[in-house]
Amino acid sequence: MYSRYLKGVIENKFGKGKALVISGPRQVGKTTLIQQIIKNKKHLFLDGDDPTTRGILSDANTETLRQLLSNHTLVFIDEAQRIPGIGITAKIITDQFKKVQLILSGSSSFDLASNLNEPLTGRKWEYELFPISWEEFEGHHGFLEARQQLENRLRYGFYPDVLNNPGSEEEILNQLVNSYLYRDLLAFSGIQKPAVLEKLMQALAHQMGNEVSYNELSQLVGIDKNTVSKYLDILEKGFVIFRLGSYSNNLRNEIKRNQKIYFVDNGVRNTVIGNFQPIDLRADKGKLWENFLVSERRKQAKYKFPFVRQYFWRTTQQQEVDLVEIKGDEIKGFEFKWNPGKTVKLPVTFTHNYHAAEHLVNRDNFGDFVNFRM
Repeated sequence: MYSRYLKGVIENKFGKGKALVISGPRQVGKTTLIQQIIKNKKHLFLDGDDPTTRGILSDANTETLRQLLSNHTLVFIDEAQRIPGIGITAKIITDQFKKVQLILSGSSSFDLASNLNEPLTGRKWEYELFPISWEEFEGHHGFLEARQQLENRLRYGFYPDVLNNPGSEEEILNQLVNSYLYRDLLAFSGIQKPAVLEKLMQALAHQMGNEVSYNELSQLVGIDKNTVSKYLDILEKGFVIFRLGSYSNNLRNEIKRNQKIYFVDNGVRNTVIGNFQPIDLRADKGKLWENFLVSERRKQAKYKFPFVRQYFWRTTQQQEVDLVEIKGDEIKGFEFKWNPGKTVKLPVTFTHNYHAAEHLVNRDNFGDFVNFRM
């Protein structure tokens, strides 16, 4: 079982008078993580997938909750986004039952965020759990074995079930994509045209790491720009993709409004296009490498450095920086190359105007990059 960084973070928040909200994609180990934390403690487990539980919690008052909670001081509500009105119920528990530590988990931020944000304002700690990070993977397997598995991780990603079942990666990923992306995601979001979502996903997978044009996506998929924007928002809130905006400080020739699209997990991306070929045979290995690096750096930033801001940078003359990070007054620029033999300098326009530190990330030093040692 993989040791998760958030375990200690969450445990340190116990007893501070606020609810704990853990969100993230399906099957990344949210329930497993919380059960690890509470396994030796007396607790009440409530499953939002259970109709009886939903019925009780969706219209609960203080007295009903008093009877339900009984003498429990630790309560875990799993798949909380499925419970109508869960925000009000969580507020009552947090306000009226001061000795109760409430934990809620959810597989999407659609209903969970909208239901919890207002009622639990100032009453919650929020964390996102992602697929296994490289740091967690290397900590479990050791430096040498982790490096030996690098190319497989670019192909199959880091979902726990994928890691725990070598040889069955493609089958597991297909089940995950078909059940979550093309069933649960549609149900959560109210999208009526699954074929359109599938077509958009394939377009995004082929353009991964590139700047995306809503006009171009609209023409490719056959929907209007507003619908493209809505679907991208749904995919991001469903923890399938994330967007990176362009960095600009108003230099005349900078690209100011474009976005790049990345996938939260390489394995999901490769499943969408049905390509699990070995890295050496692939024309898209550079894209896979970039997606891996950016998504891993983002995991660490979310877990440890929430005030770090991440962008890309490009000018109209095609000068480009793959990743720009800003932490306080410090600006860093990163260039990604799969081949360790290649040497690249960042554009002087960028490094000079922003007094930015520059770093080249390749297979030799990527561990320092993904673990925030550079």
